[in-house]
Amino acid sequence: MPQLDTSTWFIVIASMLLTLFIIFQMKTLTHQFPINPQSTYLKQTKQSTPWEEKWTKTYLPLLQHLA
Repeated sequence: MPQLDTSTWFIVIASMLLTLFIIFQMKTLTHQFPINPQSTYLKQTKQSTPWEEKWTKTYLPLLQHLA
């Protein structure tokens, strides 16, 4: 039974990683990123809900004083 030749594995893996790095760099260069990302922000609007307009307090039975 022949042995598995692993002498070329390092070259194959190193060239694969280098190729993936170069492809990733080329893909990121094609994207247009904003110059100052802090200048553009989304205005957060608060949604009014009916239960926020009322003041309610819930008393638990275990918190009531025993007389």
